[in-house]
This record gives sequence, structure tokens and C-alpha cells, in this order.
Amino acid sequence: MKILHFSDTHLGFSDLEVLSNDNINQREADFYDAFEQVVTSIQTLRPDYIIHTGDLFHRSSPSNRAITFALKQFKIINDLAIPCIMIAGNHSTPRTQLSSPILKIFEDYQNIYLSYEQCYKKIEFSDVIFHTLPHMNDDTKALDEIDKIESHIDTEKKNIMMMHCSVGGNYLMEEFGEWVFPKQKEYLFEKMDYVALGHWHGFGSVGKHPNVYYSGSTERTSLNDKRNSKGFIVATLGESLDVEYKEISIRKVCTKEIDCRSFEESLEHIDTSDTKDSIVEVKLLNLTPLQSIDISNKQIKDLFSEALDVSISRRFVSQESSESLEAIEALSLQEYFLEHLKAESDAKEFERLKNKVDALFYEYEEQENDSL
Repeated sequence: MKILHFSDTHLGFSDLEVLSNDNINQREADFYDAFEQVVTSIQTLRPDYIIHTGDLFHRSSPSNRAITFALKQFKIINDLAIPCIMIAGNHSTPRTQLSSPILKIFEDYQNIYLSYEQCYKKIEFSDVIFHTLPHMNDDTKALDEIDKIESHIDTEKKNIMMMHCSVGGNYLMEEFGEWVFPKQKEYLFEKMDYVALGHWHGFGSVGKHPNVYYSGSTERTSLNDKRNSKGFIVATLGESLDVEYKEISIRKVCTKEIDCRSFEESLEHIDTSDTKDSIVEVKLLNLTPLQSIDISNKQIKDLFSEALDVSISRRFVSQESSESLEAIEALSLQEYFLEHLKAESDAKEFERLKNKVDALFYEYEEQENDSL
């Protein structure tokens, strides 16, 4: 029995102010491209079952474009006549009962089987039972629903558990509403042939359980996710479990560091050859407030002219110690700048730079206010 397991596709996610050739947000288009790659692999591999373990959409009320895309892709899957089982994740689950679950849009697809009602649901076939636990907003109810699983296990068939949650604190995403599978119920994993998880965005097995796997997301929703590898799982269930990770092609993220203690030299030696069409994160290290004023973001971004986007973070150090500026809470960043300028400049130069600092912070605050 061959099962293709993918998850956390987050259709409709958008980020960065960059448009594609089709005039849509480029990062949104990247997520659609990743999904299409999985569908193409499904058409090639022809597994016995397809499972998706949550967060199909990035929001519980996705855009018309995201819905239209998903309907088209799942029609392709449905027409393959391969059973596809989907559960809801926290991003695709409404926070109140007043909203209709978005996965209901697939109810008319003959070969798509859905679990989104915040309760345990058994989905059974001739050779396998899928024990599904979609995301649940109520942790207490989740515990009650977990208790229903054991009585539905059939040892004459394969048993597969599908969940969208964290199995242990190491797999928390620090998001609203996520829940942790209770440790005292992990004995259920031993009764399963395979446990398919969604929510955590990295691929891998979980702890001491050799049959419990996160497939990971198919794209990044944050620069904090530095994984340049995304994909899906092909799990083969025979006398033993064989798990194969299949990588897809996604947009690259590059991290570059510039040591501001030798700023000009660092600029000369920085490698930009691998940054074409990538998302670049530049870290300015060991930066002093006086240096920071004279280093513009444009100056840095111009180094990576072929990148899709460049984000810049500035890591300051105190002039008097190695203490990070982030640890100094008594002063605002603007006040901290001005104190150092006053100490390092004559009166005339200080007034010139003070006006420049005030203008820069005013512009930043205006941009922040416009985004609210």
C-alpha cells in the first residue's frame, strides 16, 4: 500500500510587495506552484491513497483566487479516482461556529473524503481505516475525541492516524489556537501502521516513534523557516513501514552577513552569485548607531539587484560594552541614537545628524501608521 502524504500548503498566503508576471503577489504564486508540483507527482506516482493533514488554505476565509485554484487542482486529483483524505488545520478552521468550514467546498467531489467538524471521524476502506482528528479549538473536547479512536482500530486492516497538532512542545509553531497531543495518549501510536501529522513545517519523524511523521509544509510562511528543502512523503506500508521524502523545487532563501567593524572590506568580499530570484536576508553585524545613519538600505539592496527581495536586519552593539542594544530598555531607539551622536560629534555636526535622525524616524513611524 502506497500513501502520498502532504500538508500545510497554505494556499492564498502572500508576502512581500512583489508581483508575478500574472500580476499577482509573487509569494502567493510560489505557493500555488509548490502545490502544482505535488499534484504532478501524484499523477506520476499514482499512490493508492492521498492524504493531506491540514492547513490547505492559509485562512479560514480564503480569497476567490485561492478557492478557484484549489477547486481546479482537486478536480485533477478527483479525476484520478484515487481516494484523497483531507483534515482541517488551525488556519482553515473557523474560530466560531457562525462561519462555515472552508473544506465543505469539496463535498461534491466523489473521491475526496473530508474531516473538518472538530471531532474524531473514521474513514474506512476495504483495506485501511483512516482515524482522523482535525484541528479542534477546544482542548478538552479534543481529549474526549482521542478516546474514541481505540475502539475503532481493526487489526485486520491497516490503521492510519491523521492529525493536525503538535506532538510534544518541540513542534509548536507559536500560533493562536494550536494544541498539543497529550503525552499520555501516545501509546495509540504503537497501534497504528502510520501516523501522519500536519502543523509543524519541517519534515521528519517524531521522537521515539518510528511510524510518526510530519511531512512539513510545501513552502515557507516565514523567514524564520530557513529550510531550503520542502516536499512530501511517500509512505509504503507492507510488512514494515518505508518512508521516502520527495523534495520539490521552491524559492531559495539566502542569508548574508556583513561585519560592520570592517564594513568596506565585507562589502568587497560578499558573494552575490547565488542570489538570483531568491529571497535574501542581510544581517548587518556589530553596527554602531553612527555607522547605521550612513548606511542606507538602498546601498545594501543594490548589491543584490537580481534577488526577488532583500530584507535587512541591523544588529547593534553598545559603544561601551558588548551588550546588545536590544537589551537596553530604558531608552527608545531614537533616543539611543542621539545620545551616541552627541558623544561622538561636535555641536554643529550633531545638529545636522540630529535632524537627519528625526526625519528618518518620523518617516518610519508614518509608514507604520499607514500599515495599521
